[in-house]
Amino acid sequence: LVPPPRLRELIRTIRTARTQAEEREMIQKECAAIRSSFREEDNTYRCRNVAKLLYMHMLGYPAHFGQLECLKLIASQKFTDKRIGYLGAMLLLDERQDVHLLMTNCIKNDLNHSTQYVQGLALCTLGCMGSSEMCRDLAGEVEKLLKTSNSYLRKKAALCAVHVIRKVPELMEMFLPATKNLLSEKNHGVLHTSVVLLTEMCERSPDMLSHFRKLVPQLVRILKNLIMSGYSPEHDVSGISDPFLQVRILRLLRILGRSDDDSSEAMNDILAQVATNTETSKNVGNAILYETVLTIMDIKSESGLRVLAINILGRFLLNNDKNIRYVALTSLLKTVQTDHNAVQRHRSTIVDCLKDLDVSIKRRAMELSFALVNGNNIRGMMKELLYFLDSCDPEFKADCASGVFLAAEKYAPSKRWHIDTIMRVLTTAGSYVRDDSVPNLIQLITNSVEMHAYTVQRLYKALLDDISQQPLVQVSSWCIGEYGDLLVSGQCEEEEPIQVTEDEVLDVLEGLLVSNLSTPVTRGYALTAIMKLSTRFSSVNRIKKVVSIYGSSIDVELQQRAVEYNALFKKYDHMRPALLERMPIMEKTATNGPTEIVQTNGETEPSVLDTKHPPPVTQPANQVRGVIISKYAGLHLCNLYIGIPPMTAYNKNGLKIEFTFERANPNPNIAVITIHASNSTEADMTDFVFQAAVPKTFQLQLLSPSSNVVPALNQGTVTQVIRVLNPQKQQLRMRIKLTYTHKGSPVQDLAEVNNFPPQSWQ
Repeated sequence: LVPPPRLRELIRTIRTARTQAEEREMIQKECAAIRSSFREEDNTYRCRNVAKLLYMHMLGYPAHFGQLECLKLIASQKFTDKRIGYLGAMLLLDERQDVHLLMTNCIKNDLNHSTQYVQGLALCTLGCMGSSEMCRDLAGEVEKLLKTSNSYLRKKAALCAVHVIRKVPELMEMFLPATKNLLSEKNHGVLHTSVVLLTEMCERSPDMLSHFRKLVPQLVRILKNLIMSGYSPEHDVSGISDPFLQVRILRLLRILGRSDDDSSEAMNDILAQVATNTETSKNVGNAILYETVLTIMDIKSESGLRVLAINILGRFLLNNDKNIRYVALTSLLKTVQTDHNAVQRHRSTIVDCLKDLDVSIKRRAMELSFALVNGNNIRGMMKELLYFLDSCDPEFKADCASGVFLAAEKYAPSKRWHIDTIMRVLTTAGSYVRDDSVPNLIQLITNSVEMHAYTVQRLYKALLDDISQQPLVQVSSWCIGEYGDLLVSGQCEEEEPIQVTEDEVLDVLEGLLVSNLSTPVTRGYALTAIMKLSTRFSSVNRIKKVVSIYGSSIDVELQQRAVEYNALFKKYDHMRPALLERMPIMEKTATNGPTEIVQTNGETEPSVLDTKHPPPVTQPANQVRGVIISKYAGLHLCNLYIGIPPMTAYNKNGLKIEFTFERANPNPNIAVITIHASNSTEADMTDFVFQAAVPKTFQLQLLSPSSNVVPALNQGTVTQVIRVLNPQKQQLRMRIKLTYTHKGSPVQDLAEVNNFPPQSWQ
């Protein structure tokens, strides 16, 4: 018989293929030969054939027919057969296939083998793909090997124990006696794997965490020896002694020192030593420093040590490596709330990162810059952020504009500065601002009585320059309708007044009505502004003509407004001056019902004007005036919250998902659902992703989540907004998918949510 080609020959042959079809043909031919050999129970070349099959598996071709052959190789007495057999088992088998249980006895025998290398193969395989059943059966053997004096076996047994604990957490206590002497080992491989095992146990059990806190002095001693030891070629990486072990120890110290004063105090000195003695010219040193910073910020460390950690992050911001700058910004963002003043010292460096070409760095720098804004630096920071808003990519403009609005509202030194800042945003990024920016700015302007003349003049000038930014046009139209008399009279103490006639103002507003750039909402603002000017200007006949023309508009909303305004001119002209007076000071309110409410001077106003049954003249004038602005101009002074209690959509394994509801004005067909994810377990849930799907009759939009980490012990929530369009008012049904990592293990779950309250979709 001609022996089958060796693996090297097969690889060489496959690489000569010029097309994928040719490669596929070669693979199929070889697979047919391997199958024939398997059927003939050819023990001579089984190892070679399985090795070739594994190579083809790595190329992406099916190799499941070789699973049983792997088990036969594992049962062989030859080491070369066992090695390929165990490799094949790790690649081709997993706990979803019952075949893997057939190898339990073989692994048990090999764990008790007289040769350490065979024992090592069995440990590697069990630690890689052992199911919970196998782990239960073989945990005793692993625990025995963890106590052996053989360093080679001890390190492999420690990693295998980690896998056993992840699969069967209740077996954790079995390994507790074996951990007693783990850290006294001189071998770095054993030390490294021992720290990994201790970390896993501490993360999974509060009792283990308390038990292992007594090891802090020993861990500190090991870390001190590493940083103080001389050159050791066996462990040296770029001039640093075993950085991998240092990082693992720092992570374990972080877990042990969290929320514990004594443990934190015991490690303060060594953390300061690592922070000051680690070489920063190489990336390996920066990795250790970064872990040191995370540990300092997570434990109950001294204030001076925390300042040292933040200064290290500040130095990272000056590094040429983009990854280092990114992790520095991310870490500073996490610490800015607790160590605000220390982070403020690096403000100029952080602001410089806004000019970085890397998108991720720019976004983190922007978020951190907004977190640093306070009453003392508001002018300087806003100058930098507005410059960034002018020049940044479109993907940043919406978030940056929202951040400027929030910061200005919180820290504005004066009302004029506040108005100027928001107008600057509207003129540079108006198309990207949030929907609520228009009513918020109108409320600000209305309440700033002394600034009315200045504001209307500035907005009128902005309107002459650009009518493409719809939020700016809407605010300008509203102001001109309210304060047009101040505009034409030239009453402006803040700056030199402009000379403008009534006809020029009306020309601008009429231009908005016919412009292709104007949205239907903008036209509503413009028409209402023209109507309001009928009591401020003398050009009443011109205004009547415009209103009459739009009584036959193809835009139904605009047509309705025009017809109602026309009725005011004719049937209810005696009421017009009172109805169209200036708006009083406004306050945002939330309601429990489906009707929009505007609060003015402490009185509640409905948002519907019935032209057939108008309100009597005896009603307060401001109550009727609120109608005009709220309904006809499309101005919504409050987000409408429905009186629906929160509902629990998911509650399993410590993860709780609650839904709260909000109706998206002005479209009653859109329901806004906010998810609130909380975590009652003792470990953070990381890489958290919430996904949702609805039937085809609905449309769903998922906005970005507030974070991808759900903090442990209900110490915070992750929120995410879902917008659901339900034009047919059908009962809402939703399928949700949750994925996250908990205690090092990936978790994925599906759930159906069918118990939405009727108010959320009707």
